[in-house]
Formats: sequence, C-alpha cells, structure tokens
Amino acid sequence: MRFTERYDRIITGVIAGIIVPVIGFAIFYLVTGRGLSLEQYLNRVEESGNITRIMSVSVFLNIIIFLIFNKMDMLKALKGVLGITFIWAFLVFGIKLL
Repeated sequence: MRFTERYDRIITGVIAGIIVPVIGFAIFYLVTGRGLSLEQYLNRVEESGNITRIMSVSVFLNIIIFLIFNKMDMLKALKGVLGITFIWAFLVFGIKLL
C-alpha cells in the first residue's frame, strides 16, 4: 500500500487541519513573544484585541497542507483540511463578533 493510499483519509486531513494552526501559533509566539511566558503573552494578546488576527495567521498555514494534499492527489484528506479550515474561519468570525 502506497503512502498516499494509506493516509488518504478524511481523519488525516482533520488532524492536520487542527495541528498545523497550533504549530503556526507556536512559531508566532516564539517569534513575537519577546521573553514573555505563554500566559503573559496570551493576556497581552487578549488585551490588545489581536486574538482573531493571530488565529487567522495561524489558520492560513492550512493552505500549505491543502496544496500538498492536492499535489499528492489525496482528495479525501484534502476534504478534511478544507472542512476544518471552514470551522476555524467560523470560529474566528464568531470571536470577532463578540
């Protein structure tokens, strides 16, 4: 069984669509954290009202996974990433409205 056949599942895309934005946020924190603890950083982000901006940048990385799955012709996994990306988008939109 080839790699693409083995991992071409919707759950693979869902997991990737959840994990990649978390990794993106971790990278964003490491670059912009300036020595703050994670708790301090999150408090500062909340106070400044930049939660949705940071979430949007983090979720933007799902495009990379989407394009990789598309190039590898893993259409089921691609559907999982797309579905989770829509959920992330609705979450960002909901937070923005609050």
